[in-house]
Amino acid sequence: MRQLIIGLCLLSLTACGFQLRGDYQLPPSLQQVVISAPQFSEFAEHAKQRFELAGAEVLSSGTGLTQLEILNDDLSRRTLSLSASGQVAEYELIYHVSYILIQASGERRPMQLEVFRDYQDDPNFALAKTREREVLVAEMREQAAQRLVRQVIATLGE
Repeated sequence: MRQLIIGLCLLSLTACGFQLRGDYQLPPSLQQVVISAPQFSEFAEHAKQRFELAGAEVLSSGTGLTQLEILNDDLSRRTLSLSASGQVAEYELIYHVSYILIQASGERRPMQLEVFRDYQDDPNFALAKTREREVLVAEMREQAAQRLVRQVIATLGE
């Protein structure tokens, strides 16, 4: 009886479309993907890991497969506020990724994504703020890689 109840609960969860966060249903054209990027790109490593976690096989080369050509990823900042003394008190960090999605059919789609974070600056704690900024940028890269996977899945599912 207990197993029947557990089975019914699991069946109802899967029937309603419930999925664990980070679990993606990959379209057939994304079972294998080729990712190319500039040499030493930290973002490319995050993207490869995200695709592998999603269940795709990431290859270094291949023909007739879906390809991602990461053109660039860059970080910029914009001043959000100034302190009473005129020093910058807060920045907005903007992580921008440009890439081309090349479908197995040969269709090329230029795409981009951006991730934003606010960052408070205090020159009195320069060393700690530098470390905080590094952590923020790493988190932004990871979030951008997650968005990349979702964006590609959504585009291929159209």
